[in-house]
Amino acid sequence: MRRIWIVPCVLSCLLAAIVIPAAVLAAGGEHGFDGVVQSIESRYHVHATRIPFMGLISLVARKSTEGGVAGLHVAQIEEFKEAVNGDELNRMVEENLGCGWERMIRETSRNGHEQTLIFSRPEGDRMGLFVLDLGGNEMDVVQVSVDPKHLNENLGKYEHHHPADDGDGEGASD
Repeated sequence: MRRIWIVPCVLSCLLAAIVIPAAVLAAGGEHGFDGVVQSIESRYHVHATRIPFMGLISLVARKSTEGGVAGLHVAQIEEFKEAVNGDELNRMVEENLGCGWERMIRETSRNGHEQTLIFSRPEGDRMGLFVLDLGGNEMDVVQVSVDPKHLNENLGKYEHHHPADDGDGEGASD
């Protein structure tokens, strides 16, 4: 009776040992935040500084914003000296970021020294944001997951209210 259970278990483990590494190799490397940063480092021969203890900082951000902000990743590249082609940078980010990301903003200065890319993707009830900002010789790369409802509630606190509005929906008359 024992042999009947051992054979399927051994076959399952053997199958998993073959299939899982094959799937990882077929994926072709890292994607997401780390994939983008690594491709930039490789292409432009620069080194990104990742913020130490970012996991702890992300946890603190999540607690202090009551879940509004989570999954924070930050990398900074200083002494970015090589000229950057905006189309190439955009393509590099799109290819390495992974599925589900959609570009919202692409801004490139005439000389190419200043570039901003902002991507977003749905994450269930949350929204992922990826921001790449090149200004002169410095590039910042940030990825974060935000709760849009929570964000909207907090931004609502800063809406501009006209002093003439007395709260009844009608403005003061002249």
